[in-house]
Amino acid sequence: MKRVLKGTEPASFTKWKNSANDEWTPTYPTLQNPQKRDLHNSLLMEQGFFCCYCGREIEASNSHIEHFKPQEHFEELALEYQNLHASCLRETKPGNPLHCGHRKGNWFDEALHISPMDERCELRFRYLRTGEIQPTDSEDRPASKMIEVLALDIAYLNNRRQNTIWLLFDEEFITQASEEDLNRLVTVIRSTDISDQKPFDHIISRYAEQLLGH
Repeated sequence: MKRVLKGTEPASFTKWKNSANDEWTPTYPTLQNPQKRDLHNSLLMEQGFFCCYCGREIEASNSHIEHFKPQEHFEELALEYQNLHASCLRETKPGNPLHCGHRKGNWFDEALHISPMDERCELRFRYLRTGEIQPTDSEDRPASKMIEVLALDIAYLNNRRQNTIWLLFDEEFITQASEEDLNRLVTVIRSTDISDQKPFDHIISRYAEQLLGH
């Protein structure tokens, strides 16, 4: 999971919500362009055009607006900007493995969820050189549940993560890298503006932290 730092919702979206009157109340199903497009673009920009769950690269054409707390159970949050993110996969297609927002669907459990806005959400997961994802703490039930619900362990994501890890963490680097080298790598990635980050950078920094024993 990749942490999301929320910004301010677009002015056009705010104005549209505030246009309610005695005869009309704004709802998510009635949200149309240009306000919906502005909202989608705002979410993409604040996330650096990365999926809020898996961290793969996305754009408007291959992503959707995700309600972290689903509309079906939290109608009062359907237009709440803090509850909205951009998740990969614009639409579901037969034969394609579902993951992230579309896989989660209407699931939400107050005791088992981990929000992308949680400042420690990335630290609750660890990665193997094979690209597999695991809870950092084997007793962390929410982390295990989020991997299951979001299908973060499908072959496609494992392969993407493995390729990213192997590109930097080859045997030579792992053998020769000092603690200072690893700390510098983590610091550089963590301090890089989201707009300048690359897909799965959060996994690179997390893997370096694991080598440091964190």
